[in-house]
Amino acid sequence: MESVIFSIFNGLLYGLLLFMLSSGLTLIFSMMGILNFAHAAFFMLGAYFAYYVTGGIAAVLGGMIGGPAGGLIGFLIAVIVGPLMVGVIGGLVQRYGLRFVHRFGHVAELLFTFGLFLLIEELVQMFFGKVGKNYQIPEVLNFAAFTWRGLDYNFYKLFTLIIAVGIFVGLFLMMTRTRVGLIIRAALTHPHTTAQLGHDVPKIFMWTFGAGCALAGLAGVIGGNVLGTEPAMAVQLGPIVFVVIVIGGLGSLEGALIASLFIGVLNDLSISLDLKLTGMLESLGVDVVTAQGVMADLVNLSTAKLAPVMPYILLVLVLIFRPRGLFGQRDV
Repeated sequence: MESVIFSIFNGLLYGLLLFMLSSGLTLIFSMMGILNFAHAAFFMLGAYFAYYVTGGIAAVLGGMIGGPAGGLIGFLIAVIVGPLMVGVIGGLVQRYGLRFVHRFGHVAELLFTFGLFLLIEELVQMFFGKVGKNYQIPEVLNFAAFTWRGLDYNFYKLFTLIIAVGIFVGLFLMMTRTRVGLIIRAALTHPHTTAQLGHDVPKIFMWTFGAGCALAGLAGVIGGNVLGTEPAMAVQLGPIVFVVIVIGGLGSLEGALIASLFIGVLNDLSISLDLKLTGMLESLGVDVVTAQGVMADLVNLSTAKLAPVMPYILLVLVLIFRPRGLFGQRDV
């Protein structure tokens, strides 16, 4: 039972990281109607920027402060600077790229962002190298916040939880309770009317897209030292992010949160429990002792082996029985 509870905690952490990454994509789609295939690439940029900003600040402060305090200050500065840098890049991409592609429809936007993903990936390898970076959790934040039945729970996980909850509350209030969210939604559905009321619609879209990319950069700053900072991180996390927003419902912030947490917990529990499929096959009348061929492979399967594909199985089921997702308002 202790290991199950600890796995749930770890799954919640992974789910919150997924939510931080998918929240920016949800913002962009809900406010602009754009599925940004390059979103995971902006997440990767945030992790790399955080690595260099943290290392640079720590090196500068080494002679004055030194020790763990210098690394903490560098990390806190990276939490601010990293997302800003990624947000500026995202805003420039929208201003000088997506703005001109938008007139040709959603397919052109998808192709543009997919090409942008490949371009950013190649640029990262060109400038930062193909070897992963040793981006670590600040020593000051890397300690056991509490111990339960002999299992330590790291403080950095609580820090991640606070950031993720803050993102959810801030975005939810902005999208549903503020004039800014109303103007952005109006710019998407009634752009001409919004422009006649004195609002600069192109600039609204640029700021919105930049804010969504900045959220991806923030997820990279927070999660890059947990998941690993390397050129392949965007390829590894890109598909699972789209699984999250499709299961939760395109444009639904609440759906993205619930789907992220569910996938995170499901992944960790599948690995920790490592349940065999033998019992289920026996209940179906399969002789597991004499099984051969494909049936023998099924006998040897376990939830740990199926963990990487479980989110995609769930995605297929959602697309079959509820194409709009759990909380979505429009079909995929």
